[in-house]
Amino acid sequence: MGKTFRSWDPEQRLLLPPAVDEFVPAGHLAPFVRDLVREELDLAAIVDTYTEERGYPPYDPVMMTALLLYAYAQGIYASRRIARACEERVDFLAVTAMNRPDFRTISDFRKRHLTALQGLFVQVLRLCARAGLVRLGHVALDGTKVKANASKHKAMSYGRMKQAEVRLAAEVAGWLAQAEAADAADDAALGAAQRGDELPDWVAHKQQRLAKIQAAKAALEAEAAAADRRDDDGAASPPPAAPAPPDKAQRNFTDPESRIMKGPDGFLQAYNAQLGVDAGSHVIVAQLVTNAGTDSAQFDPLLAQVKANTGRQAAEVSADAGYCSEANLQAADRRHVRAYIATGRQRHGAASATRPGRGLGGTLVTAMRRRLQRGGWRSRYRLRKGTVEPVFGIIKHARSFRQFLLRGLKQVQGEWSLICAAYNVQLLAKAMA
Repeated sequence: MGKTFRSWDPEQRLLLPPAVDEFVPAGHLAPFVRDLVREELDLAAIVDTYTEERGYPPYDPVMMTALLLYAYAQGIYASRRIARACEERVDFLAVTAMNRPDFRTISDFRKRHLTALQGLFVQVLRLCARAGLVRLGHVALDGTKVKANASKHKAMSYGRMKQAEVRLAAEVAGWLAQAEAADAADDAALGAAQRGDELPDWVAHKQQRLAKIQAAKAALEAEAAAADRRDDDGAASPPPAAPAPPDKAQRNFTDPESRIMKGPDGFLQAYNAQLGVDAGSHVIVAQLVTNAGTDSAQFDPLLAQVKANTGRQAAEVSADAGYCSEANLQAADRRHVRAYIATGRQRHGAASATRPGRGLGGTLVTAMRRRLQRGGWRSRYRLRKGTVEPVFGIIKHARSFRQFLLRGLKQVQGEWSLICAAYNVQLLAKAMA
């Protein structure tokens, strides 16, 4: 007698429609995110924009918000991949209740409501605080370079722009003369009423590139002029002549607000993404994006954001040598935060980062160096590496967020905020399981 197997009939039709909660096991993240968005988050800033009664009904904006937040928590960011998941993955169907928005709908929703979606980070963070995950005994700060949606090979320095502008202008002028001569020959052969007077594609391409270079060159000159108009006290005072930017000043044609920055694997066209992470729970309590390649200027804004987001300030803060300056240590004292900031790059295997960095001096920096030396292996600075760096590792490697999809500083700030909100949602789900 042969073995009996469980029934398997691909042609079998369901007599009754299934419940979407049955698509995933109990305790799965999908229904948690869906119900969190429906019941806990205030989406009035999104929902209230839908006032037109005519036309085909749009997808529920609450569902679309839950879909985006869940997709980001799963490490799926591109609208086409999210739309495909809505067709192929039962966990996504549990979020959308079997709705299947196409990629254009998802992309347009994200663009239209990016500012409102950015506010989800603070709402999720406050839910984490209510769950007891935000302790603020120690907060670690750090930054990482995230590739922009632009190639560094599409950037050009001001010096090269000046050279390329002259060369391209001469080439275009010569080709325009050739085109006019060709047009005259065509008119003689075909008659003046016949078509054939359009410029060749290769001429138009060079003209477009020349226009881009001229626009980028003008933008760099405007930035240099604006910087020069600032006097010592910050008041605007027009100079006698606008200065030219340095020849090494760079501008990218694809995303002009991104910058070439040095990362661990060399130079890349990037933005600098910053985090403040609670050492007790690894919850992100502050986040921002800048197009400055260095971290120092982001120290005080991150501390200010901790207070604004949570209603209270961290007791301690740690940061690497990139944040070390007299101004930042003064800011920590002003905010009554005990700081542990490296004063130089840490040697491999050293107890703490105590080697003096070039250009770092002053009373507070010297005192900080002594504080780290006295602490040795027991210094509170040791918490930094095990707090903030694993969060970057999870976001960039476990969830494969290595490049922004959007372009422009304001847009990538909204995108980074969604990334951080999705990260905190998963910690909240684990805490409430």
